[in-house]
Amino acid sequence: MQDNVEVFFAKLHEDAYTPTRGSKFAAGWDIYALEETVVGKEKSSKIRTGIALAIPEGWEGQLRSRSSLGAKGMIMPNGIGTIDADYRGELLVLSVWIGEGESITIQKGERVAQLVIAPIPETKFTEMNVEDLPTTERGSGGFGSSGRF
Repeated sequence: MQDNVEVFFAKLHEDAYTPTRGSKFAAGWDIYALEETVVGKEKSSKIRTGIALAIPEGWEGQLRSRSSLGAKGMIMPNGIGTIDADYRGELLVLSVWIGEGESITIQKGERVAQLVIAPIPETKFTEMNVEDLPTTERGSGGFGSSGRF
């Protein structure tokens, strides 16, 4: 495990917030809304953060929903947003409201997501015939085939 990964960031707007960590054991860094944003029922909304990142090569950013907002009904339609190491644009939080009511209003300065920095291993894909793939006990069993518990 590599320690001390340094992620550079820039404030694109004077009101942008610096990412913070809730505790020394927190896996993610809290990301804040730059401005008040209304997230409508079953409609994708982009919540501005006003920051840009420079994630080191070999790493990615994983933008995740905050559990407190998810419990109310705000989700990320893509589950986890991936921020590639070469992206330098504004960090946006893609959100959808599925909770009670027609919308939720996110306040300026509200924590809206968590950013987890994760390693990306060097990966190579090698094509094979399907009968030459290594076998497993599960085999080609799909959804739910590994059991419920």
